[in-house]
Amino acid sequence: MTQVDVIVIGAGAAGLMCAAQAGYRGRSVTVLDMGKKPGRKILISGGGRCNFTNENASPENYLCGNPHFVKSCLSRYTQHDFIELVDRHGLAYHHKTLGQLFCDNSAQDIVDILLTECEWAGVNIALRNEVLRVEKMDTGYLVSTEQGAFCCESLVVAAGGLTMPKLGATPIGYKIAEQFGLKVLPTMAALVPFTLHQHDKDRFEGLSGISIPCIVSSEDGTRFKENILFTHRGLSGPAILQISSFWRAGQAVTINLLPELDLKAQLATWRETQAQKSLKNSLATILPKRFIEILHESKAIPDCNVNQLTHSQIDELANYIHNWQIKPNGTEGYRTAEVTLGGVDTDELSSKTFEAKKSQGLYFIGEVTDVTGWLGGYNFQYAWSCGFAAGQYC
Repeated sequence: MTQVDVIVIGAGAAGLMCAAQAGYRGRSVTVLDMGKKPGRKILISGGGRCNFTNENASPENYLCGNPHFVKSCLSRYTQHDFIELVDRHGLAYHHKTLGQLFCDNSAQDIVDILLTECEWAGVNIALRNEVLRVEKMDTGYLVSTEQGAFCCESLVVAAGGLTMPKLGATPIGYKIAEQFGLKVLPTMAALVPFTLHQHDKDRFEGLSGISIPCIVSSEDGTRFKENILFTHRGLSGPAILQISSFWRAGQAVTINLLPELDLKAQLATWRETQAQKSLKNSLATILPKRFIEILHESKAIPDCNVNQLTHSQIDELANYIHNWQIKPNGTEGYRTAEVTLGGVDTDELSSKTFEAKKSQGLYFIGEVTDVTGWLGGYNFQYAWSCGFAAGQYC
């Protein structure tokens, strides 16, 4: 049996961050992971370039049953702290829209930084080592794995959520929480593309690859202004991924297809400047032609010239374009989702240390907890912040 001060289950973003911090405090730390290499989700994130934080990260960018829970960790280890860390390691990165930061070269650079920090802190990383069970002992915890048993004072569960099962996602983190009496909130795929009902899928199947800048709203009033993307399965793109975290089965989403333009005013201008032009051709100058053709074929757009529109038709058309409603059939699920919504109830954890209130020495961090960030580097920032916080105490 191997005796260490701290066992971290999961060699992902939060787990590696926590391990390094604990190691720097002089704690002996072993990270257990069933995968062949560490940081597997980091490696495929951001198209392989890892959107590793967001300059605008704040508590308002997170969904959590307790909206105040993330304030402590985000304030104690900010996006600026992580940027300072990668700067010290000489990471080449660039700024993109909406505060997003990406690696210039590869997401491997972020994994290498974390592994270097772990090496400097004396952390041992044991890969291909699946955790079979966890037991409470008088002096801490006994963790049984495929490669033997480990005994530790502090056990940090950073096992991730259910997203991307091909990368080895399992529910072990939730099972450990339930084993020790912690409440686990229902989980669902988030930051995930929508699938459409068959009639809408058939209707829009020719639009795959077409992108439209929009404002997308959920039934609870949440709005995101970004692009939507038609796919062969349904709808994706940043705005759809964002709103998916706020959508529930059976609900519709409302899409303003022309957020920068008042269509009624545009129609009035066209009546003066191109009155004899067909409405379809006029609209095809401000929205994708193939999309307008499909709306025209389904009689959502009147078959007439601009000057033939009645006042009621103008009102109806403007309302349709600015408030286009579509009811998704569902989502693509955990297979393509970026994060898991729900998880270990944060009311069960200390917001300062991430220690379970019911079990001394047991910590839960990262995606396994009921904290879900927006798209755009926010989930990585939560991983760095909660990993840092737990690493000061475990």
